[in-house]
Amino acid sequence: MPLTTPDGRYIIVRGRLWRSANPDLSESERARLVNELMDARRAVKAARAAQDRKAEAAAHHAVDAAKQALGERGPVWWRDGAPDLNREMAKNTPYAEWLARVEKDDS
Repeated sequence: MPLTTPDGRYIIVRGRLWRSANPDLSESERARLVNELMDARRAVKAARAAQDRKAEAAAHHAVDAAKQALGERGPVWWRDGAPDLNREMAKNTPYAEWLARVEKDDS
């Protein structure tokens, strides 16, 4: 399970922040959207294997739509005006000190 920032906005993968899904989504809505995302990712793989560029583009669009609906892309889901640090290296963000403490505690 990836490390999650204390505010729940990001998970950390190999030191990089990735925006978490909107926690305000109902469990059933989140599950539905995750299923759509997985279906779209499988469609990308199939389109690549078939070398079908049109189908691949459509599948990428479906991935993006699912990620936006989940809150992982597009407008941020939090309302306090904090900036979106998606894809930033955690060590270069306000989470740096927190992450250093967590990593020190884990060692």
